[in-house]
Amino acid sequence: MTSSVRTVDAVPSARTSDATPSARRFDGPMGRGVETLDREGETSVELTRRRLLAGGAVGAAAIGAGARATSTGTGSGSAPPADRMDEETQRRYAERFAPALHFGAGEAWFPTDPREYESTSDGAPVVDGFDAFDGYSRDLTETGAPPAPTVFYRGLAYEGTDLGVVQFWMYSAFDQFSVNFHWHDWELLQVFVDLETGSPSLFVASSHSRSVPNNEFLDPETERPAVISEVGSHSSALGVNERRDSFQRFPLDGGIADITNSVLDLVDVPAAYGLPRDEGLRLPYVVPELDGTPVYDLPELPNVTREHLVPSELTVRGFDEYESPPDGLPGRETGLEFRFEGDPDADEADHAYALERMEEVTHLAAFAGPQLSFEFAVPGFAEDALAAHLTTVELPWEQERFSNPIADVTDPLHRAELSDRYDLDVTGPLGGVVAVLREATESDDAPGDNGVETEEARVEGVALLQSEPTAVPTWNGVAAFRDVPEGDHRLTVNAPGSAPYAEEIDHRDDGTPTAAGEEGEVVLPANRNAVKLRVAASADGPTADSVAVEDDFAGPVFAGRPPRDGDGSFGVYVHRAGAYTAEVTDEAGEVGAFRVNPDPEQTTATVPELRTGKASLSSFLDSLLSETFAQTDAVARGGIGAIDEASPADDTVERGADAAADAAGSVLDGTEGDGGTDLDGGTEEGEDDDPDAVTTEPPARTPTETPDDGAGTGGGGGAGLNGLLRALDAATKQANRAASAAENGNDESADRRLRGLRRRLDAITDAIEKRTDDVPDELASLVERRVAQAERRVEQALDASS
Repeated sequence: MTSSVRTVDAVPSARTSDATPSARRFDGPMGRGVETLDREGETSVELTRRRLLAGGAVGAAAIGAGARATSTGTGSGSAPPADRMDEETQRRYAERFAPALHFGAGEAWFPTDPREYESTSDGAPVVDGFDAFDGYSRDLTETGAPPAPTVFYRGLAYEGTDLGVVQFWMYSAFDQFSVNFHWHDWELLQVFVDLETGSPSLFVASSHSRSVPNNEFLDPETERPAVISEVGSHSSALGVNERRDSFQRFPLDGGIADITNSVLDLVDVPAAYGLPRDEGLRLPYVVPELDGTPVYDLPELPNVTREHLVPSELTVRGFDEYESPPDGLPGRETGLEFRFEGDPDADEADHAYALERMEEVTHLAAFAGPQLSFEFAVPGFAEDALAAHLTTVELPWEQERFSNPIADVTDPLHRAELSDRYDLDVTGPLGGVVAVLREATESDDAPGDNGVETEEARVEGVALLQSEPTAVPTWNGVAAFRDVPEGDHRLTVNAPGSAPYAEEIDHRDDGTPTAAGEEGEVVLPANRNAVKLRVAASADGPTADSVAVEDDFAGPVFAGRPPRDGDGSFGVYVHRAGAYTAEVTDEAGEVGAFRVNPDPEQTTATVPELRTGKASLSSFLDSLLSETFAQTDAVARGGIGAIDEASPADDTVERGADAAADAAGSVLDGTEGDGGTDLDGGTEEGEDDDPDAVTTEPPARTPTETPDDGAGTGGGGGAGLNGLLRALDAATKQANRAASAAENGNDESADRRLRGLRRRLDAITDAIEKRTDDVPDELASLVERRVAQAERRVEQALDASS
């Protein structure tokens, strides 16, 4: 379709030279690097969760929601086929929009011509991975310059419309990233062109895989985009604003952002991969191995040395080298710039590249090489399973986006805009899977080892869906998959220095994203602080359908279906400083709850048997309140610093009220408790049997005299602590009786005592509200959170069957 093609004169791209007052260098294969993370004292690391302010699309969008395009057909939800432009028009547009290419310091593999390493296999022309990697390394060493810099192009036009596309394909001999390394690498920049005006309508730069949202810019004012390549992986970010060699997700200094992708509500940031190391986030690279041997030690690669890979300060042999997420990994540093040899500004670049027609390489039958793999750790019951992940490479001309470029437009608003402007039906429901990484740390608000909090991840991670061929890195802590087939999937997340995460996900293609974890958040503890919370399956009992793990202070830290072993057991990693409730829902919809408070020295905390129903929930209430009573008593005896002395060493607290009363007797009335007297004035089988007879205000007692420095320094409880202890003791005994009745199958008696427990919990709340200075704020906060937990579980227990 050439009759509708019109051209306009090229507009030179703006080029601004930014000052870099603080330069830091490290040597890569080309030995050049200038710091760009900190310009004039500014960094973008603080922008992680800011909303897009100006210069880009606004509004809410979900990954993959509302956009689909297919390569053939004209039915509903599909685009018409894209036809070739004539060769003259293709060349004219290619030269006009040929991008400037910016690489980071430490880059090892620049765009080259794969025909330099072509051979024959079984009579067919191929490019072998060993030949390309070794030959490129040899040529780079011998000449000291990138061999045969080349970018391939092709042009297409959508039939019956004024929409054309120029594709720029870039080939590298190898891809080294954290888990996505492979022989050969093809990256793509697409310039969508309005054929009536000759102006660009949309830039689309490809990310790591077609599962990751691309970097896109609608209606750019510049005609010659800049591509900012991620070191080693060559994932392409856009440079559209004045800072051409660095990436800005948000507008800075009154300028515009480098993308117009719409905002993902889950994290309040534009949904695009971007360039994480340019945004202040880090992810160490992994040294590629083949059958356990680093590639630079393979006999098939005699010309490859360690210096031909990404620099050592960015690489590790595996994520488990770190005890905690690493600090201090180098940020992105600018390296070499390449421009089209016909660009008027080509002499300002370090190197010039040739533009070649894509048809010059489509005769190649394969880009070959043995599979390289990376192992993902998956939490299991007995040991961490290792799931091997194989990396693969597709021929560009076998990909859907080769013949239908709109298939690679990932932002739903951009697809909708192309659809409206050019009368293309390319919208339709298509959901994805989204997860946001959070890091678990010890809470400053929780007393002792009794709570954690979550914060933004310090480093990026890598996620894998069982159904996907390629692992995806996170961006701004977000793992986003698009084009996810409907059905069951296993999501696995690994991050450097963090314990692994795994979850079974049921994805439905309803146009909305499936959020992993707890409302999309995936919480990872550092390796050094990780405890595996294990739930053992019961031989004849229920089978778990879903699990929710909640910390007293952080709230939910896991919610979903962890992968189960063959016997139905499963494991989830949590931070050892937390105090947790594990809620399990079985296949019949019945709920069970278990208290898990890891010991500081534990590596595994086990719930010994999966149970659901009234007895499980009542026993949980007994455990929770007994734990709270014992810790409050410890504070009364020794101050807030002594609270961990009463933390149970066992995984599930199974102590009754009598034992708790024994421990507290000398504090409440100066005598050793015998466990047989109800300290609020009732008897074990007296008033508490009748919920209507329960008073919410315990009788006044004479507290043990305390020193002037109060409970904060230990030595006995004051009036406030004694009142709180009485209320806790009464509630604990009531929970113990409810648990005993439920265990004996007496649902009526259990429910009567549970209704009485409601009143006892109200008494605890009253004691907290009336507390005096001898009740530390940290203790009051802990008890309030436990009471709220208990109130919820009482209602669950009342509704549950035995």
